[in-house]
Amino acid sequence: MDQDWLIRAETICLRCSGQCCNDAHPPISEHCYRRLLAEGVPGDAFERKGYRYLRTRRDGTCTFRTGGKCAIHTIKPETCRAGPFTFDVKGDVIEIFLKFEKICPIVRLFKEVPDAYEQQYTLAVKNITHLVSNLTDEEINVICRIEEPETEKVAEIPRIYSVSHDHRD
Repeated sequence: MDQDWLIRAETICLRCSGQCCNDAHPPISEHCYRRLLAEGVPGDAFERKGYRYLRTRRDGTCTFRTGGKCAIHTIKPETCRAGPFTFDVKGDVIEIFLKFEKICPIVRLFKEVPDAYEQQYTLAVKNITHLVSNLTDEEINVICRIEEPETEKVAEIPRIYSVSHDHRD
Protein backbone atom coordinates (compact mmCIF):
# COMPACT_ATOMS: atom_id res chain seq x y z
CA MET A 1 0.00 0.00 0.00
CA ASP A 2 1.20 3.49 -0.78
CA GLN A 3 2.30 5.09 2.50
CA ASP A 4 2.01 8.66 1.15
CA TRP A 5 -1.35 9.10 2.86
CA LEU A 6 0.24 8.35 6.26
CA ILE A 7 2.64 11.24 5.80
CA ARG A 8 -0.24 13.46 4.67
CA ALA A 9 -2.29 12.39 7.69
CA GLU A 10 0.52 13.20 10.12
CA THR A 11 1.01 16.61 8.49
CA ILE A 12 -2.72 17.37 8.73
CA CYS A 13 -2.79 16.39 12.39
CA LEU A 14 0.26 18.50 13.22
CA ARG A 15 -1.20 21.55 11.44
CA CYS A 16 -4.49 21.13 13.26
CA SER A 17 -2.72 21.27 16.64
CA GLY A 18 -5.11 18.85 18.29
CA GLN A 19 -8.54 20.40 17.83
CA CYS A 20 -9.99 16.98 18.69
CA CYS A 21 -8.55 17.53 22.19
CA ASN A 22 -10.81 20.54 22.82
CA ASP A 23 -13.78 19.87 25.07
CA ALA A 24 -13.17 16.14 24.67
CA HIS A 25 -13.97 13.76 27.48
CA PRO A 26 -12.95 10.41 26.02
CA PRO A 27 -14.47 7.51 27.96
CA ILE A 28 -11.95 5.37 29.81
CA SER A 29 -12.95 1.76 30.46
CA GLU A 30 -11.59 -0.05 33.50
CA HIS A 31 -9.29 -2.01 31.16
CA CYS A 32 -7.91 1.19 29.58
CA TYR A 33 -7.62 2.85 32.99
CA ARG A 34 -5.45 0.04 34.31
CA ARG A 35 -3.35 0.05 31.13
CA LEU A 36 -2.76 3.81 31.35
CA LEU A 37 -1.86 3.62 35.05
CA ALA A 38 0.60 0.79 34.27
CA GLU A 39 2.16 3.03 31.61
CA GLY A 40 2.75 5.78 34.17
CA VAL A 41 -0.28 8.03 33.71
CA PRO A 42 -1.07 9.44 37.18
CA GLY A 43 -4.41 8.62 38.79
CA ASP A 44 -5.29 12.31 39.15
CA ALA A 45 -5.37 12.62 35.33
CA PHE A 46 -8.88 11.13 35.39
CA GLU A 47 -12.31 12.38 36.41
CA ARG A 48 -15.56 10.53 36.90
CA LYS A 49 -19.03 11.95 36.37
CA GLY A 50 -21.19 9.05 35.26
CA TYR A 51 -18.17 7.53 33.50
CA ARG A 52 -14.39 7.83 33.76
CA TYR A 53 -12.65 10.21 31.34
CA LEU A 54 -9.45 12.23 30.98
CA ARG A 55 -9.33 15.45 32.97
CA THR A 56 -9.35 18.74 31.05
CA ARG A 57 -7.79 22.09 31.79
CA ARG A 58 -9.87 25.18 32.58
CA ASP A 59 -9.81 26.13 28.88
CA GLY A 60 -11.37 22.75 28.00
CA THR A 61 -8.30 21.13 26.45
CA CYS A 62 -7.19 17.65 27.40
CA THR A 63 -4.47 17.67 30.05
CA PHE A 64 -2.34 15.58 27.70
CA ARG A 65 -2.40 18.08 24.84
CA THR A 66 1.04 19.64 24.91
CA GLY A 67 2.36 21.90 22.17
CA GLY A 68 -0.53 20.94 19.89
CA LYS A 69 0.27 17.23 20.24
CA CYS A 70 -0.88 14.35 22.40
CA ALA A 71 1.66 13.58 25.11
CA ILE A 72 0.31 10.03 25.41
CA HIS A 73 -0.21 9.43 21.69
CA THR A 74 1.28 5.91 21.69
CA ILE A 75 -0.94 4.77 24.58
CA LYS A 76 -4.01 6.98 24.10
CA PRO A 77 -7.56 5.76 24.90
CA GLU A 78 -9.74 3.81 22.47
CA THR A 79 -11.92 6.72 21.35
CA CYS A 80 -8.84 8.83 20.65
CA ARG A 81 -7.47 5.99 18.51
CA ALA A 82 -10.82 5.72 16.73
CA GLY A 83 -10.97 9.39 15.70
CA PRO A 84 -12.41 10.96 13.68
CA PHE A 85 -14.98 8.20 14.09
CA THR A 86 -17.25 8.21 17.11
CA PHE A 87 -20.19 6.12 18.29
CA ASP A 88 -23.59 5.78 19.86
CA VAL A 89 -25.18 2.62 21.26
CA LYS A 90 -28.81 1.69 20.64
CA GLY A 91 -29.66 -1.66 22.23
CA ASP A 92 -27.63 -4.35 20.51
CA VAL A 93 -26.32 -2.00 17.81
CA ILE A 94 -23.32 0.31 17.82
CA GLU A 95 -23.81 3.20 15.43
CA ILE A 96 -20.56 4.50 13.93
CA PHE A 97 -20.34 8.19 13.00
CA LEU A 98 -17.72 10.20 11.14
CA LYS A 99 -17.08 13.73 12.37
CA PHE A 100 -17.43 16.59 9.90
CA GLU A 101 -14.31 18.02 8.29
CA LYS A 102 -14.70 21.32 10.17
CA ILE A 103 -14.17 19.35 13.39
CA CYS A 104 -11.37 17.15 12.03
CA PRO A 105 -9.53 18.17 8.87
CA ILE A 106 -8.26 14.64 8.26
CA VAL A 107 -11.77 13.69 7.10
CA ARG A 108 -11.00 15.25 3.71
CA LEU A 109 -8.04 12.88 3.31
CA PHE A 110 -10.25 9.91 4.17
CA LYS A 111 -12.73 10.98 1.52
CA GLU A 112 -9.95 11.39 -1.06
CA VAL A 113 -8.09 8.16 -0.24
CA PRO A 114 -10.40 5.14 0.19
CA ASP A 115 -7.57 2.95 1.55
CA ALA A 116 -6.90 5.50 4.28
CA TYR A 117 -10.60 5.64 5.18
CA GLU A 118 -10.88 1.86 5.26
CA GLN A 119 -7.79 1.42 7.41
CA GLN A 120 -8.91 4.01 9.96
CA TYR A 121 -12.51 2.76 9.92
CA THR A 122 -11.28 -0.79 10.68
CA LEU A 123 -9.12 0.51 13.54
CA ALA A 124 -12.03 2.61 14.82
CA VAL A 125 -14.45 -0.32 14.87
CA LYS A 126 -11.90 -2.46 16.73
CA ASN A 127 -11.32 0.24 19.36
CA ILE A 128 -14.96 1.25 19.73
CA THR A 129 -16.20 -2.34 20.12
CA HIS A 130 -13.45 -3.00 22.68
CA LEU A 131 -14.42 0.12 24.61
CA VAL A 132 -18.15 -0.57 24.53
CA SER A 133 -17.66 -4.17 25.62
CA ASN A 134 -15.69 -2.94 28.64
CA LEU A 135 -18.14 -0.30 29.87
CA THR A 136 -21.20 -0.83 32.02
CA ASP A 137 -24.67 -0.07 30.67
CA GLU A 138 -24.87 2.87 33.09
CA GLU A 139 -21.63 4.34 31.70
CA ILE A 140 -22.79 3.82 28.10
CA ASN A 141 -26.10 5.56 28.86
CA VAL A 142 -24.29 8.62 30.23
CA ILE A 143 -21.83 8.71 27.31
CA CYS A 144 -24.58 8.36 24.71
CA ARG A 145 -26.45 11.37 26.14
CA ILE A 146 -23.54 13.59 25.04
CA GLU A 147 -24.57 15.36 21.84
CA GLU A 148 -22.22 15.20 18.86
CA PRO A 149 -24.21 16.97 16.14
CA GLU A 150 -21.29 17.58 13.75
CA THR A 151 -21.23 13.95 12.54
CA GLU A 152 -22.76 11.65 9.95
CA LYS A 153 -23.70 8.03 10.53
CA VAL A 154 -21.57 5.73 8.38
CA ALA A 155 -22.36 2.26 9.76
CA GLU A 156 -24.20 0.10 12.24
CA ILE A 157 -22.46 -2.91 13.75
CA PRO A 158 -23.54 -5.52 16.29
CA ARG A 159 -22.74 -4.80 19.91
CA ILE A 160 -20.41 -7.34 21.46
CA TYR A 161 -20.81 -8.01 25.17
CA SER A 162 -17.78 -8.76 27.30
CA VAL A 163 -17.56 -11.15 30.21
CA SER A 164 -16.56 -8.16 32.32
CA HIS A 165 -19.57 -6.17 31.05
CA ASP A 166 -21.16 -5.98 34.49
CA HIS A 167 -17.94 -4.84 36.20
CA ARG A 168 -18.40 -2.13 38.79
CA ASP A 169 -15.66 0.18 40.08
